[in-house]
Amino acid sequence: MGKIAYVFPGQGSQVVGMGRDLGAASPRWADANTAVGFDLRHLCFEGPEADLALTANTQPAILTASIVALDALAAAGAAYDFVAGHSLGEYSALVAAGSVGFSDAVRIVRARGQFMQEAVAPGEGAMAAILGLDRALVSQACQEAQGAGVVQVANLNAPGQTVIAGATAAVGRAVELAKAKGAKRVVPLPVSAPFHSALMAPAANRLQVALRTIRFRDLRVPLVTNVDADLLTQGARVADALVRQVTAPVRWEEVVTRLVKEGAEIFVEVGPGKVLSGLIRRIASGVRVLHVEDQPSLDETLKALS
Repeated sequence: MGKIAYVFPGQGSQVVGMGRDLGAASPRWADANTAVGFDLRHLCFEGPEADLALTANTQPAILTASIVALDALAAAGAAYDFVAGHSLGEYSALVAAGSVGFSDAVRIVRARGQFMQEAVAPGEGAMAAILGLDRALVSQACQEAQGAGVVQVANLNAPGQTVIAGATAAVGRAVELAKAKGAKRVVPLPVSAPFHSALMAPAANRLQVALRTIRFRDLRVPLVTNVDADLLTQGARVADALVRQVTAPVRWEEVVTRLVKEGAEIFVEVGPGKVLSGLIRRIASGVRVLHVEDQPSLDETLKALS
């Protein structure tokens, strides 16, 4: 069997009920509740969906549900060779790699969500997925729209799928230009802030200060970073990668390509949803893609790994 990479989802994968099937009685929920100061378990299991979708709630919720799924795999003796995560998911990956404790990770992503939400006033930032247009043309559209404000590439997710972020007017202008350049489809994203853009600089600065309270240990397994698709093993380098990530594009296509280059043949998406599974299949043909978010998917994955 080839090497195994565990990958962890980011914001947008949340769903009411996540984590319940695999870990309703998990002690992780009590630890998470203490870290955030409210009943995160109830929010994840019962909603309401609108509250779960608030950035400062979504981030610790997805991280906790992901680690509950990781625990279920660990209890069955499953092992892995690499980790990676999409944006927020990078924190789940760091927990999986033993670089940061679970409670510290929950606390810091709660703060990260608040910092990102507060960096831009409501309605002043936006994000959109540009589908079916060459990446260079998407970048060109962003450059040509700069007169309306900041707009830039935010996620390089897969071939033909690029996400842009920035000031609402500038994103609107870039979308018009992308359509004129031949984009097959444009999907406005239901987010509350322009993540991974220069407008997140205030959040990055606040996160840098907050991360000084965390001691990151050397990683037990390598992590491939969002910001440069580099192999990260040293705890001393973690905080810098996390701070840069806030204003830089998520280079997911490069992350997956790097993992394949390093020998990963099996990818397991650990946590709610199958967003990353779909992207990985578009990026890397010939790899096996599995996911774990509930008991049936856990059983299926363990059978495939046995």
